[in-house]
Amino acid sequence: MRMAFGAVLVAGLGLAGYAVYQTNDYISSMQAELAQARHNASAVEMVNVVAARRSMSYGQAITREDIGTIPFPKNAVPEGAYTDLDELFPDGHSERIVLRTMDRLEPILSTKLTEPGKTAGVTSHLSPGMRAFTIPVNATSGVAGFLRPGDHVDVFWSGRTGDRGDVTQLIQSRLRLIAVDQSADMDRAAPAANARTVTVEATPSQAAALAQAQGSGRLSLALVGADDDSVTGSIEMTQDGMLGVVREERQVEEEKRCHIRTRRGGETSLIEIPCTN
Repeated sequence: MRMAFGAVLVAGLGLAGYAVYQTNDYISSMQAELAQARHNASAVEMVNVVAARRSMSYGQAITREDIGTIPFPKNAVPEGAYTDLDELFPDGHSERIVLRTMDRLEPILSTKLTEPGKTAGVTSHLSPGMRAFTIPVNATSGVAGFLRPGDHVDVFWSGRTGDRGDVTQLIQSRLRLIAVDQSADMDRAAPAANARTVTVEATPSQAAALAQAQGSGRLSLALVGADDDSVTGSIEMTQDGMLGVVREERQVEEEKRCHIRTRRGGETSLIEIPCTN
């Protein structure tokens, strides 16, 4: 009996010792991992990025009092962010105008501000070399009022072309809207339901084509999906094509006629004769 009790006691002590060993080994490995994590965290290079001290929306002026700096991993700094206050306010400028909504402590990006000294008008949204062209719209041609600045649209022209009858044709694809009516706010909460005009960004040649089309027919817009970057080819629709009508072209041969020229006195005349060939 005593021998059995001793054996059980020895076994229990052995298991307890093994459990303590395993626990110590687990704790040691966890401490090593934590130390490695602290080392990796301290090894990340940080830089100061200019950020907004408060939430700001379209049209508001941002000054030095509205901004501060926050630490940010150097390898994760967003493109267009500022790391120096003098970059944000160069050449003695004291303010910039907000184009897109910014949250508190959000890094300030160049794409969300006007250029120094510029206002938040349509010109601030134009890319270099581009022009602003305004198109009148109604509830039908303006996609039922669902258009907002920043959207992309296809422009269709409808009109009459000689003997072809009424034709609708895609004349410009994926033009960017920079204003709806007199608003260029790209963060507006809802589209303008009764918009009368939209302004698109276009190259000078595109603007000329739109002006010609606007004066010779009707323009309609088709909204392009936000993630749709496909290239649209040539699109043309006639009334026959819409209805699926196929017209046969008939070629009528002109009757061949032969003549001889005769002169009587001072007059010359043509006399029709049977053709030999």
